[in-house]
Amino acid sequence: MLQLKNLSKDFAGKPLFSNITWHLKKGERVGLVGENGAGKSTLMRIVAGQVEASEGEIQLARSATVGYLPQDGIVSRGRTLFDEALSALVYLRELERELTEATRRLEEIRHDDPAYQPLLERFGHLQEEFRLKGGYSMEAEVGNVLRGLGFGPSDWERDCGEFSGGWQMRIALAKLLLQKPNVLLLDEPTNHLDIEARNWLEEYLCEHSWSVMLVSHDRFFLDRVCSRMVEVWNHTLTDYYGNYSKYLTEREARVAALREAKRRQDEEVEKMEDFISRFRYKADKAALVQSRMKQLEKIERITLPPERKKIRFKFPEPPKSGRVVMELKQLTRAYGSNRVLDAVDITIEKGERIALVGHNGAGKSTLMRVLAGGEFQEGERLPGHNVVLDYFAQDQAQVLEGSRTVYEEILADAPFAMVPQLRDILGAFLFSGDDINKPVSVLSGGERNRLALAKMLLRPANLLLMDEPTNHLDLFSKEVLLDALRSFAGTVVFVSHDRHFIDGLSTRVVEVEGGAITSFIGDYEYYLSKKQGLETPAGNHSAAPSDSLPPLQAPASREERLRIREEEKERQREEKRRQKLIFAVEEEIETHERQLALLDERMSDPELFRDHEAARRCGEEHAGLTSRISELYRKWEELQ
Repeated sequence: MLQLKNLSKDFAGKPLFSNITWHLKKGERVGLVGENGAGKSTLMRIVAGQVEASEGEIQLARSATVGYLPQDGIVSRGRTLFDEALSALVYLRELERELTEATRRLEEIRHDDPAYQPLLERFGHLQEEFRLKGGYSMEAEVGNVLRGLGFGPSDWERDCGEFSGGWQMRIALAKLLLQKPNVLLLDEPTNHLDIEARNWLEEYLCEHSWSVMLVSHDRFFLDRVCSRMVEVWNHTLTDYYGNYSKYLTEREARVAALREAKRRQDEEVEKMEDFISRFRYKADKAALVQSRMKQLEKIERITLPPERKKIRFKFPEPPKSGRVVMELKQLTRAYGSNRVLDAVDITIEKGERIALVGHNGAGKSTLMRVLAGGEFQEGERLPGHNVVLDYFAQDQAQVLEGSRTVYEEILADAPFAMVPQLRDILGAFLFSGDDINKPVSVLSGGERNRLALAKMLLRPANLLLMDEPTNHLDLFSKEVLLDALRSFAGTVVFVSHDRHFIDGLSTRVVEVEGGAITSFIGDYEYYLSKKQGLETPAGNHSAAPSDSLPPLQAPASREERLRIREEEKERQREEKRRQKLIFAVEEEIETHERQLALLDERMSDPELFRDHEAARRCGEEHAGLTSRISELYRKWEELQ
């Protein structure tokens, strides 16, 4: 379907891609992965024809079409939403116009007119093609796509100019899907979608036979949609067949093999260079020296992928709170006549990880603001004993002071006792060296979010309220945040549109819809199964109640409430035991890796090998440490 031949691209004399030869088969769905700045978006823009390659060519199958969705920047206005979406079906609209014209002419001319029979045949061909291409169901298809992407029928007659930036990108995505290009290029398509729209898009892409190249920071989306991952690194592309989870495993194995091959190559090169330097000026060794020099020139040096910068942080140890952290009783929050929260009840207990879900505009952020102390009209908000909360708002990254530097921004909110640790905290979030002197105004969306998260480490809190903390974070940063929240000893209430993040963290899902809230004790899979009226998947949350809690009510009896509470506490105790084991294993890994680094440094000294016994002992110790570290990593993966 798509072929890249010897493709190269330079920016300011520096190569981004060099002599890439790569192909995309019909029906393949490929995910592009790699470090920020590796060239993923640029590659898609080259294929889309928006950027010219420096060298090489792009070949498409005959009559193939390409559709491209950028990350942002598309705005539509001047037509209603439905008409704008319908305008994407240009070919069908043209067929429809021809059919209408042919029908009109057939009504006007006589049956014995010489032009009648050819026109009738043309009308038959047009009608059959229109039917085969889905012309008679195009309005229904437009409605299906718009509903799937979160537009209700009440939105269809609104002017496109009334929609905000995120919804504008949904309009662009709807038009692209309706066009059904042979090669679909999607750059962060899930950025502006809620979880229901993401689920719909996954199924829609999997049902159609088009070829897809996409970039996404949503791991669950990549796992569900992609059958092949392509890593963009070192000016070239490397294929991994399988989804994102399989890519992580295979990449680690490949990098380990590359490290071993490079170690052997470096040893061989060192021996050759040592031989050359020792015998360079000895006439009787001249031929051998020349031979070694030619061998060195022919060696193709192995290049290792860059080590990903490691972020590792923990939230401060929280002060102990009471069993009940927060209660809302018959609480109402309205905007004019719109009662977003209508006499709702909820009890949040210590140690819970609660995910708030619901359609955009259902009231998730409103509920978060109320929990954080925002205003409401009726009812009660009752914080528990010794509750100290910290609130990460959806626009938290935007409220940072742009005129300050990164260091000045975190210093402005830091208690005096924390000032000596600020550089360490920033370093944990990849702000090191000159980065801490960058103005906040020039930071990317991901950097702003990391800085806002770093500020949450300044004061210990036992209740974290986090509204879309994963926005703009890459896959690796999301995993780091997920690990930190899993090991947090306090209580977490969060909103996220990332399925992997919700599944990995939540112990309870609270749906906000129609002014009411409904609790489901379990993860997102359990919530979906109950919403769809299915049985709980085998082995999944056996402790969950047989039915979700009805809106605004506790379970039917006191015994039932106590049983659920005890089962939840047992799950939490088990999770704490698991997290302690993970921490112990990580500590042991760090200790052994430090020992291995010191041993490597010692073994790099040629003097060591003059003492054969010492060299043998070091080799045995090295092998033992390497084996133990591998065993610990396997144990760590099992615990995770």
